Amino acid sequence: MEKEVLEKYKKAGEICKEAKELARKELKVGTKVLDLAEKIESFIKKKGAKPAFPVNISINDIAAHYSPDIDDETVIKEGDLVKVDIGVHVDGYIADSAFSVCVGEKSHVLITAAEETLKEVLKAIRPEVTVEELSTIIEEVVSSFDVNPIRNLAGHSLERYIQHGGLSIPNGKVPIKQKIKEGTAIGMEIFTTTGEGWVKESSPTLIYRFLRPVPVRLRTSRLIMGFIVDNFQTLPFAKRWLRKIGPRASLELALRELVSKGAISEYPPLREKSGKPVAQAEETVIVLDKPVITTI
Repeated sequence: MEKEVLEKYKKAGEICKEAKELARKELKVGTKVLDLAEKIESFIKKKGAKPAFPVNISINDIAAHYSPDIDDETVIKEGDLVKVDIGVHVDGYIADSAFSVCVGEKSHVLITAAEETLKEVLKAIRPEVTVEELSTIIEEVVSSFDVNPIRNLAGHSLERYIQHGGLSIPNGKVPIKQKIKEGTAIGMEIFTTTGEGWVKESSPTLIYRFLRPVPVRLRTSRLIMGFIVDNFQTLPFAKRWLRKIGPRASLELALRELVSKGAISEYPPLREKSGKPVAQAEETVIVLDKPVITTI
């Protein structure tokens, strides 16, 4: 990996680390998730970087892909198991990190299981390690806490302006002999649950990603496409980031048209299939002879 590229990954990681510290301070009973997400995103911009994706604040059985809506009134409550997933990019080079808090509690078995499993996986990451080896560690360590990994979620490679690259490291043992190459950037994330260990798509969709320009009928759709290309390229974006383009009703019509035409893809909220709570832990690592964890 070129030194200049590595430095950009490191800068993104340092800002992501600071954003996590801010999030931990602000996350408390009575906090509106909309205020929290926008405070974190504003902080990232003030530091000279950009969000790599909308801040995800997923509560209880929602595992991922919940970012506040335009007028979201959701408030953090005592006992909520909250996942905060933050992405930062510098010139397209991404840091991706997440933590979990059970509000009002000093500890929670799901959080401990996710954090301890992540530590063990990070110790094992090196050039030429296989997906099977890492997924086996995840399976064994999570299971040692008598909880389940979420098997249809995975760690993933990070590429320039691409949050989910071609490499996946599932949260459960798989017989995949693929070797991880030196220089790969990975968002290594662990999801744990007391439920069945599978997620399903839910609603409403609040996060999208641009795929390609297409002919559309609605003026608002054309405005959205131009705004996406100018600001986000292939990175995910939030519906609430579009609110200056037009009123909510016209935005929703335009987003439906863009999805139906194949211009954008949806990221629906992912809920644990049996409705049980979920914890998450994630850090970004650059795979080198001496791996660099950019977000710690």
